[in-house]
This record gives sequence, structure tokens and C-alpha cells, in this order.
Amino acid sequence: MEIKMIPGGVCAALGFQAAGVHCGIRKNASKRDLMLLCSDLPCAAAACYTRNKVFGAPITVTRRHLQNGSARAVVCNSGNANTCNADGVEKATAMCKAAAAALHIPEDDVIVASTGVIGQPLPIRPIEAALPGLARSLCAGESAANEAAQAIMTTDTHPKEAAVEFTLGGKTCHLGGMCKGSGMIEPDLCTMLAFLTTDAAISPALLQKALLGSVQDTYNMVSIDGDTSTNDMVTLLANGAAGNAPITAEGEDFDIFCAALHALNTALCRQIAKDGEGATKLLTCTVRGANGGETAKKIAKSVVKSTLFKCAVFGCDANWGRILCAIGYTDAEFSVEHIAVWLASRAGRVQVCQNGAGLPFSEDEALAVLKEDEVTVEIEMGEGGAAATAYGCDLSYDYVKINGDYRT
Repeated sequence: MEIKMIPGGVCAALGFQAAGVHCGIRKNASKRDLMLLCSDLPCAAAACYTRNKVFGAPITVTRRHLQNGSARAVVCNSGNANTCNADGVEKATAMCKAAAAALHIPEDDVIVASTGVIGQPLPIRPIEAALPGLARSLCAGESAANEAAQAIMTTDTHPKEAAVEFTLGGKTCHLGGMCKGSGMIEPDLCTMLAFLTTDAAISPALLQKALLGSVQDTYNMVSIDGDTSTNDMVTLLANGAAGNAPITAEGEDFDIFCAALHALNTALCRQIAKDGEGATKLLTCTVRGANGGETAKKIAKSVVKSTLFKCAVFGCDANWGRILCAIGYTDAEFSVEHIAVWLASRAGRVQVCQNGAGLPFSEDEALAVLKEDEVTVEIEMGEGGAAATAYGCDLSYDYVKINGDYRT
């Protein structure tokens, strides 16, 4: 099985077109704020949503539209989350209606999403006015995918895209995607916003199973600041344009599809973590030798979520005691007697702990490791065969600055 990273983003899969434009939701006219994505063919559809009890109106509407397991298009605005508004569902429904009219498809075939400031009424007129032209500008290719990815950004510093190529039954298939997210990221079942596409043929039930399984090990293993957004959503559309025999039961083809989806989502969630608000470093924690998968996941997340350790990484301070502290308050059962810890990056690898106790190490070597823009904490628990990886970032002065005046 070969899974190859390729360009093309959300348009890498055959039969998908995208576009992004500035319609007037955001004050800065140089920033795109409305995205449209559409398949030439009907699609099986799957989605996961935030567990926040306060959730955006677009989630209410999208859940209703995906009850039949099918969809064909996605419309999304940035700059306004359409959350906590009395007319939120009405506005989200209007977005779907306008997109459906522009695309000449049924209204319930449209997925709708919004991201941005919470609690401010969404101006619907600019969206309705822009959608006919946006639909006419739909096209495939890297440029179109990138414009769409730009249109869903909020505090992101760059668009986030990825795509993979793989083979099912002798047919070349593709998975592509785009996502956004820099802050308010402590997801539960998904990330801020992620829109994924594939030209593989797969049943809606298995598509949902594959997506949920992948989300648990990728987006759910990302933490920027411990806040769960109200609008978190990840969707996956499968149009079957690759011509493979449809995946209708678990087996080799389903396993290959799941592996390709995991590779795609891992690439995307790493981009989210590295672009955390004010971040200067991608922080990865890999746990091995744990007594169970859930224990490994909890420990890895505990480390990347530690505010004290995130600050230490920003300051390039090899304060490994903060790692042990974060492991120690993890809500799981394990022994600390066999724990070993390494700090690693492109600059090298330094062991700082063995059997739960500190080791002499070179501060200069550790400093060189921590100065890199991608730093990994490797933890060996010495209790079993389970492993997990979590993704986060350092905590810099700019995080407070960005969030101190985000609305104003």
C-alpha cells in the first residue's frame, strides 16, 4: 500500500470544484470571506461536530441536511460565526437556499458553515448577492482550492491544505482537504472547520465510520489553548468519480481508505497546531509503551496542553520537570517508575529523564533542539504496547495580544 502526498488540496479529487471571494462580511476587502465547494456528481456525505453545548446555527442546519447521508456542496463564510443569534437558523438556511439556487441543486444537498465572531447577527445580503457569481467562477485545480482555503481563514496566518493519492482495486483515488483553525482549539470529535473530498466510491455508513475513526486519532489529538469552539465541524464528501468498486463492507479496501484518510488528516492537523495563535513552534508529543490506547492519548494530550510546558518551549527552556508534572496529573492509571523522556528536533535528540528521574544532559544541546520550529517530546512509559501522538504549539506573548483585541 502506497499513500503519496500530492498537490491540489480540496480539488485534488476528481469532479470537485471550488472558489473563494470577498463578499463583504469582513471589513478588510483584501481578505476572502465566502467559499463555495461543489461536486459534479452526487456524493455520500459524513460529518462530525463540536460537543460544545452552545453551537452555531450552521451545525443545526447541516445535521438536518445530512440525515440522508448525501450532499453535493459546501458553502462557508468567515468573519462571523452565526452563533447565539435569534435569526441564526434562518440565516444559515438562507445561505443554503442561495447556494442551491446558484448551483441548480436541491437545498438539502448543501452543507453550510460559518466561522468568526460569536454573537453578532450575520449579514445575509452580501452572501446572497455574491453566490451566483461565485458559482459561475467554480473551477478545479490548485489555484481554486487555495482561494477557497483562504476564504475560510480567521486568525490563521496562511491557508491549510493537503491531498493524498492511493489505489483501490487498481483504480487511482484521491483524498483532498482544507481546514482552518488557529485558536479556540480543544476539539471534541472535530476541529474548527475541515472540508474533505474524495473521488473514491464508498457507502455513507462506512464513510461516517472512517471519518469518526480518523478524527479520534488526528483532530481530537490537537490542542492550542483548551477552548472548544462553537462551530467545529469536519465534513467528507465522496463522489465515486475514481471508478473503484464501491466500498460497502469492511475489508482491505476499507482499511486502505482509512489509512489514506488518516494520512490526510494528520497532515492537516499538524498545520493547525503549527499555526496556533501566536505560535512559533509546532509541539508534538509521542507516547509509547503505555498500558492502553486511551492512556497513551490522555498522556500525550496532557503534555501538549500544559500551559507551563508550552511557555517553556517558547523560551527554549528544557524544563523537563513540567513534562513529568503534566504526565502525573493525567486522568489515567499507570506507574511512573519506568518513564523515560527525550526532547527531539532536526537539531538532535536529548534524553532528560530515565525511570521517572532526571539525567545529566547538556543544556547547550537541549537549547539547540528547542530552538527549532518543530519540537517533539518522546515519552516511553515502559508498561505495554500502546502508543499515541498529540499536536500542539508553544505559548507566546502574541497569543494574549491576538485574543485581547480579536473582536475590536
